[in-house]
Amino acid sequence: MVERKRIPLALIAIGSLALTACSDGGASDEPLESLDIMAPFFSPTPPEEDDPIDKALSELAGLDLSVQWVPNSDYGAKTNTVLAGDDIPDVMVIQGKDQAFVQTAEAGGFWDLTEHLASGDYPNLVTENAEVQEAASVNGKVYGVYRARDVIRSSVILRQDWLDNLGLALPETTADLAEIARAFTEDDPDGNGQNDTYGMINPAWGGIGNGSPYDAMEVWHGSGNLWRDEGGELVPAFTTPEWNQALEYERSLVAGGYVNPDYATMDPATWNEPFLNGEGGIILDVQSRATELVKLFKEQDPDNFDQYVALAGQLEGPNGTFALPTAGYSGFLAVPRAGVQTEDQLKQVLTALNELNTTEAQNLMNHGIEGDNYTVEDGGVVVDPAKQDFTDQVTGAWAQLGMNVAGYNAHPIKPATEYDAALAQLRLDLMAEDLPNAVYNPAAGLVSPTYTTSGAQLDTIIADARIQYLAGQIDEAGVQAAIETWRSSGGDDVIEEMNDLYSELD
Repeated sequence: MVERKRIPLALIAIGSLALTACSDGGASDEPLESLDIMAPFFSPTPPEEDDPIDKALSELAGLDLSVQWVPNSDYGAKTNTVLAGDDIPDVMVIQGKDQAFVQTAEAGGFWDLTEHLASGDYPNLVTENAEVQEAASVNGKVYGVYRARDVIRSSVILRQDWLDNLGLALPETTADLAEIARAFTEDDPDGNGQNDTYGMINPAWGGIGNGSPYDAMEVWHGSGNLWRDEGGELVPAFTTPEWNQALEYERSLVAGGYVNPDYATMDPATWNEPFLNGEGGIILDVQSRATELVKLFKEQDPDNFDQYVALAGQLEGPNGTFALPTAGYSGFLAVPRAGVQTEDQLKQVLTALNELNTTEAQNLMNHGIEGDNYTVEDGGVVVDPAKQDFTDQVTGAWAQLGMNVAGYNAHPIKPATEYDAALAQLRLDLMAEDLPNAVYNPAAGLVSPTYTTSGAQLDTIIADARIQYLAGQIDEAGVQAAIETWRSSGGDDVIEEMNDLYSELD
């Protein structure tokens, strides 16, 4: 009996979509009458067909929008299933550059939009950040309109009351941060006479280069962001002297007792609790966590909520001033060639997407219908509490189609208090201050075949070695041994593939 081998679904998808794209036999040159879109939703229920947002956006786009909403938890599996079938939408939200998408795109299954977006014919699709556009590309080609996110989010969040009690200023350097972490641990910042506080709160964090507190500290030391360009050659950040210097800095914090003892196992979902409970006083995370903490303090102590949270930008390190950016995007809207088969149809789609990036469309996708579920007061959005369910549905579904590549111009949410307004402005100011120092990953737009298949395992080798070093379980020689294991387990292949691709870019 001959055993039949099962073909992986991802490869079926690649073959199906690529073959459909390359076949002209069934191609239709008729103009599109509607725009079929597949997108995830996060709200409890998806919008109904022809809901008020659907109608308003369809009118703007000049095409009837027909959205297939898929629960976010099922979206990855659904993407593969759809690509393997013969009912392909005109536009798909692609959440990441996984193996199936990359191989499908490079096989011709998705439209290459590089020249179209660079033409200027669709001004609302022209990126305001070339580095993010490059990061969202695949080996120099753009296969989708990326969904923009704030480039600068990393920050230092501190207990303001502890700073006040100890007469300390906000940190400006990594040395300042270390001293504050020591003082928050040793100098009784809450004034209760007990040795019951520590400085920095770090949860368990797998992988590398994904925005962890350790990644931030390493970038601040000048290690580079995952990869670094040294004379035209890409080298992994963790092979640089600055990375080792940062590792020693991190280890000194742990050895001094200035970090929560369970840093290697703490559930990230409980990150806020030690800060709220007065156990720890420093969090290195995105700025929005500060806003979240303020909200929680408002519930806990409504009369004094504005006295607990301080926010600082990214810190100057011993080798200069470097800021950790995000990728700047979260997936993209890609156009399958099986659904959109001609250049004229593609122009229709891009024209529609251009209109869906206008300020009017951004307000619809992010807030809803002005005068119905929200009003604008003093330039800010105020949601009608009676229409909160609809607003949640809008932001949990329609906002997933927001691209905002040329800038986000929708109304801001009206702050509840003067303190909230000041905090929101501070966040914007810190973003602007840190942006010129952003250290982008020069390899973000490159897709190494070896890393695509083995990247998670390779990253784990380095992440585990980092934690073991911080815990004193291995020394510098142990870290170097882990790097050698990374190299021999496929890392050297990744370096070679990345540099081959890097050399081919313009």
